[in-house]
Amino acid sequence: MSANTPAAQPLTLPRVLLHAADAFGAAPAVIEGRDRLDFVTFADRVRAVSAAFLAAGITPGDRVALWAPNSPSWLLAAFGAASVGAVAVPLSTRLKGREAAFILRRSGARVLVTVDEFLGIRYPQLLTDQALPKLELTLSLDTADWQRFLEAGAGVGRARVDAAWDQVAPDDIADMIFTSGTTGDPKGVLCTHAQNVRVFRTWGDVVRLARGDRYLIVNPFFHTFGYKAGALACLIQGATMYPVAVFDAAAVFDLVAREQISVLPGPPTLYQSLLSHPGLAAARLDSLRLAVTGAASVPPVLITRMRSELKFRSVLTAYGLTESTGVATICPHDADDETVATRCGLPIPGVEVRCADGQGRTVATGEAGEVLVRGYNVMRGYYQDAAATAAAIDAAGWLHTGDVGVLDERGYLRITDRIKDVYIVGGFNCYPAEIEKLLAEHPAVAQVAVIGVPDERQGEVGKACVVPRPGMHLDGETLIAWARGNMANYKVPRYVQILDALPVNAAGKVQKFALREAHQR
Repeated sequence: MSANTPAAQPLTLPRVLLHAADAFGAAPAVIEGRDRLDFVTFADRVRAVSAAFLAAGITPGDRVALWAPNSPSWLLAAFGAASVGAVAVPLSTRLKGREAAFILRRSGARVLVTVDEFLGIRYPQLLTDQALPKLELTLSLDTADWQRFLEAGAGVGRARVDAAWDQVAPDDIADMIFTSGTTGDPKGVLCTHAQNVRVFRTWGDVVRLARGDRYLIVNPFFHTFGYKAGALACLIQGATMYPVAVFDAAAVFDLVAREQISVLPGPPTLYQSLLSHPGLAAARLDSLRLAVTGAASVPPVLITRMRSELKFRSVLTAYGLTESTGVATICPHDADDETVATRCGLPIPGVEVRCADGQGRTVATGEAGEVLVRGYNVMRGYYQDAAATAAAIDAAGWLHTGDVGVLDERGYLRITDRIKDVYIVGGFNCYPAEIEKLLAEHPAVAQVAVIGVPDERQGEVGKACVVPRPGMHLDGETLIAWARGNMANYKVPRYVQILDALPVNAAGKVQKFALREAHQR
């Protein structure tokens, strides 16, 4: 049997590690400053962490939470836990104590791997007044705790670790990533080893992530984009990881030039930040080859500027959500520029995508409807929440995403908005993503987010929250006048607010709820 046939390919995280060590050997796997781990050493370090978890009594199915910034140690902890059958539970570094405690309780985590301090926040102290009855062990990666933990595993023989790695099955749960909770309490999304490996092998193949690529991982590891489309994809394809704990445009420019970074995926806000930085003109970015982005709103002008000013030779868009193991569609490499700018790709192989009306009936090609996804990438469900799982995945296996989209005659998907973000002006549906794309064409607009706000006469009207380009003046009246000449009247925002920055979460997504709350104050 060929090593490239699906049956021969590794479908668990520990087998991915073994395959990477065998296939890529002494090539660099992870680089952070002067610390450089090759693929063999990385696998050996993960094995040592697995031994420590076994020594601590961790068994298959136990939950191990990770609450720390991007670092090689985060990866070693996550893969070390998952490789002995434990379930990794990543937590956002933006969470406060009460929010983190909710996830720790809800997941039933036995172990918390964290840091003593990050950006002035002492994470363990945030939990001192929280009831966590199932949490038995807290380890800080930046203190002697972690070293003592590893030393305790030194007595666990290699044979026992290898046996634990061998016992992990493709259908075992690998991780539990919690949703953002913007529509209620966060819910734990369950994904298996095989789902993760199959999805991100496909992702890497389609975007052409290659052996020897140098991948700057700015996307946080607690998010699918950083952990799976970042670290896991690199291990599968043989690319070198450069974890970044804190995004800083100047530091990114320096890293790209010094390390000849070739791959830099991220949300649109990441590229907008780079484009608006005063150091852009002097930055040496010729090594950049591949950018992968995606969101409800990716303005065509952003794609153009990423090619011309950030020097990316290939810019691709994709679409997915945590419940689809992070990916549902990707633009292939032969897609033309207009398609990349206005679409988020074709369904990945083995996955179906359709758009449906409120009764679940497929809408006609070119008509908007809720995006439904079915295939091997659909989550196993929400942890201990059968009702929410049944509401998200119907009897026929279709995942209801809550996104509004359109499929064109070629099968390409275009996301128009979130169902909950659509607002109605005088009987006309307004899709903020569409309006944002139009407003982004204004030469003085760097970033824009549109929300619907109450209006006595029309029910709702649009409000544009705008960040101007550096050195350029922009006022509301001017932008509204420009909008009247470039879009239908009902789409024209009635209000404009000029901001220094848009509120975003740690994954770089604009927090529109924060803009709505600010408007109400």
